[in-house]
Amino acid sequence: MLEYFKTILSKVSFDKRLFEKELRKAIKSLVPDEVYQLKEWCYQQFGRQYQPILAKCFA
Repeated sequence: MLEYFKTILSKVSFDKRLFEKELRKAIKSLVPDEVYQLKEWCYQQFGRQYQPILAKCFA
């Protein structure tokens, strides 16, 4: 599931609201270890672009 959500987030990264919606869905669906891995990946891929969204969702 982690790889699936990475793919989805990459594909919707053009739209801020859609990105946040899919990120919240991913966090709800994954187990804690996968959420941690997703967090690391998101900050590497989208840290500059979506820092406020990432901080809010992973808080």
